[in-house]
Amino acid sequence: MSNKISIRFYKDHKVRAIWDEENSKWWFSATDIVRAINDEEDYKKCRNYWKYLKGKMAKEGIQLVSVTNHFKFMSPDGKQRAADALDDACVHTLAKNYPNNRANAFLDWFTYSDNTIDGQSRKKAYTLWESDLVASRDVGKVKSLQQIHAYIFGGLYDFAGKIRTKTIAKGGTLFCLAEYLHQNLKTIEQMPENTFDEIVDKYVEMNVAHPFMEGNGRSTRIWLDMIFKKRMKMCVDWSKIDKKDYLDAMVASMKDSSHIRMLLRGALTDRIDDREIFMKGIDYSYYYEEE
Repeated sequence: MSNKISIRFYKDHKVRAIWDEENSKWWFSATDIVRAINDEEDYKKCRNYWKYLKGKMAKEGIQLVSVTNHFKFMSPDGKQRAADALDDACVHTLAKNYPNNRANAFLDWFTYSDNTIDGQSRKKAYTLWESDLVASRDVGKVKSLQQIHAYIFGGLYDFAGKIRTKTIAKGGTLFCLAEYLHQNLKTIEQMPENTFDEIVDKYVEMNVAHPFMEGNGRSTRIWLDMIFKKRMKMCVDWSKIDKKDYLDAMVASMKDSSHIRMLLRGALTDRIDDREIFMKGIDYSYYYEEE
């Protein structure tokens, strides 16, 4: 079994998956699916409900058990424990035979989420782990951010990797005016990145610049991690940063960066060679962008 783990989010509920290298497919946590469909936080209730569903469907001639596999997922006590996991076909079977119609919305999300631009670009972002996309000498430069953006959005946006020529705003926030953007990026590129505070300052300024028409947050968080890895031998465990806390801190950072500093410092880890940390980082980064 591969160590490739994905975390997707359905209405703020984690749906974890593990990649099966031998069979070239994802296996999804059955308990997570039940939690998402039922909008239930209690892990024990969902685990028991999943057991009930398996038995009920087996009596109706719907054999979920025979097509489930046991993979290790992190349990609430922090330990890796074997649990039922469902492949794509079995998820469809479960949802279509679910006792209530709440599963319909889940199945729509499950079926189409990977066919969207976000879904396709996230798949590309996963493969950054195996790539040597950015040379060490380029980390922290605008060129490296453009390379990251072009890599994950290439073929999806015609402006992938290209600095915008139009002024943009989001949620009432106006980003750097297009006519001043290139000069601003040169200034940001020259900012020092030798300490934690300097790196965060550079990240905050790049966020204010927002150099691309779309996909700034996802690209810039990867860029930030590359700088941390090169300069501090650290990276961010994004799973430790709450979505609302992060978004609020980034909005506030345009005037006061103390909150984002606190969040990032509390999430730093030296596990820079841990594939799971990287994969979780991509998943959480995309989760922050969901409306």
